[in-house]
Amino acid sequence: MTFQLPRRASPEAPLRLAVLISGSGSGMAALLKYQQSSSCSSHVTTVVISNKEGVSGLQKAIDGGVEALAISSVSIPEREVHERKIHAILEEREVEAVILSGYMRLFTPWFVEQWEGRMLNIHPSLLPEFPGAHAHRDVISAGAEITGCTVHFVDSGMDSGPIIAQREILVLKDDDEESLQERVKEIEHSLYPEVIDAFAEGRLDLNL
Repeated sequence: MTFQLPRRASPEAPLRLAVLISGSGSGMAALLKYQQSSSCSSHVTTVVISNKEGVSGLQKAIDGGVEALAISSVSIPEREVHERKIHAILEEREVEAVILSGYMRLFTPWFVEQWEGRMLNIHPSLLPEFPGAHAHRDVISAGAEITGCTVHFVDSGMDSGPIIAQREILVLKDDDEESLQERVKEIEHSLYPEVIDAFAEGRLDLNL
């Protein structure tokens, strides 16, 4: 792996993160709660950006004491123009890494090039199985017995970047999409902060 990773953070100079969302922001809220705990000393969220206006995740960010902005992909439909607007905000806030948390929009190669090695995503399946926006539906339809979540670096593909970490759960016989989603969220909310800690502190295993 040859892309540029962020600097190694310290309690005196935590890594400055932006979290990108598209909806309820439950994972973002869990991350903010973790960052405000005594367990976290290596990263802090400086801004939350949604590509959709009016989503509840924006209010969750404000309630967590973090700046929250909507940069509408409806108002700015051309992808690279939209991304350049986001990129300008990230630079203004001196953001050092980008954390995707339910951000439902693929990036152009231009944006990936700016942040490659400094942009993470979490996906609700055991990649490379079941990429895309309907992972829970696809897991149940396939009759899979095990699912989970995956943290990975972001590239220009759909959930196709190098895998960093995964966590598994069993698919229960009576699971539907909603119940499976809620149980996967529980492990997402614990795994993602752990990986971001290692990412910020320079402890990732990079033999990917």
